[in-house]
Amino acid sequence: MDLNVLRQEAALELTCNILPFWIDRMTDPRGGYYGRIDGRGRLDADAPKGLILNARILWTFSQAYRLLKSAEYLEAASRAKDYILEHFIDRELGGAYWSVDSEGRPLDTKKQFYAIAFAVYGLSEYHRATGDPQALDEAIALYRSIEEHSLDTVKGGYIEACTREWGTIEDMRLSDKDENYAKTMNTHLHILEAYTGLYRVWKDAGLHDRLSDLIRIFLDRIIRQDGHLGLFFDVDWQLHGAMQSFGHDIETSWLLVEAADVLCESGDPLDRLLYLECLGASRDLAHAATEGLTLDGMICEYDPSSGFRKEDRDWWVQAESVVGYLNRWQLAGDQADMDRCLASWDYIKRAIIAPDGEWYWGRKASGAVNLEDDRAGFWKCPYHNGRMCMELITRLQLLP
Repeated sequence: MDLNVLRQEAALELTCNILPFWIDRMTDPRGGYYGRIDGRGRLDADAPKGLILNARILWTFSQAYRLLKSAEYLEAASRAKDYILEHFIDRELGGAYWSVDSEGRPLDTKKQFYAIAFAVYGLSEYHRATGDPQALDEAIALYRSIEEHSLDTVKGGYIEACTREWGTIEDMRLSDKDENYAKTMNTHLHILEAYTGLYRVWKDAGLHDRLSDLIRIFLDRIIRQDGHLGLFFDVDWQLHGAMQSFGHDIETSWLLVEAADVLCESGDPLDRLLYLECLGASRDLAHAATEGLTLDGMICEYDPSSGFRKEDRDWWVQAESVVGYLNRWQLAGDQADMDRCLASWDYIKRAIIAPDGEWYWGRKASGAVNLEDDRAGFWKCPYHNGRMCMELITRLQLLP
């Protein structure tokens, strides 16, 4: 495929399908965005609204406005920003709530640092796109709440969650699909992502050090000898379980390089050395992720200790495969990586894009469309697929 065609297809998918779906079908006239459209495309106007969903909408439309300068995208981003600041931020105790009800009243008030990190990510990108000082101030305040209440100053890294009052919480799980451990790869990945976005717009020395520390945690603690990511850890960084998450492997392969690249903006020669180390780790992660590739997309997970394979093709795994292998091709020039990128995009076009708008959650192992999981909801956002499109637009624009 001509790479100009790939870029054009990504731009059309973003502007004619993904973003219009969220504007036209998810905008809630009461404020913000509805909490859910089910897998068959039916709106649930009374569904709770999650911080992750709203923060990812904020990030997506902020970056879309920054790249494409559409006033419609700025309006959508501003709607998400205003709703988060009015309904999700805990003005009494700091941080942000996990969820609110359909009317915007606090529902689950726990402080889950994964979700708070996404609020940092979205607000930072809104400031980057608009220069809005309030968005930056709010992002910094949330960053400081993570540092004060989640950072493990003894063992390193970040714990998962607290009560609203910042106390110990027994169930720290991000979802009922996760293991209940104090530290996880997933939360560290998205704090890394959030701090990368914040450092782009706020060159604070303390943030620089925290971002550097996070990169080192991935290199020294989270990435295993076999190139896969460890997923669940106790407070002492002992790994629990052998599950391999191929989507996270390939996603981390490019987010880690991006973080190290942004860190290099400090001008410190040591940051350049860290960047070079991340290139090797990125190669290993992308190589490990290929174990999950099939002729029809990338499967989700494999546990070598039990033989369990989750062979569903979830939407976000396919989107991250496109970006991850494009990134490897740009860094190393191996045609096999470009072939993997193009095959992943071809599978998305054939099997994942829904004809009536947005993307399906994915395909089951049987090949059947997954209509049980949401088209839009707590976990189904325009972030992975929207970001994929914008990465293609940006990266391929830079090619000679």
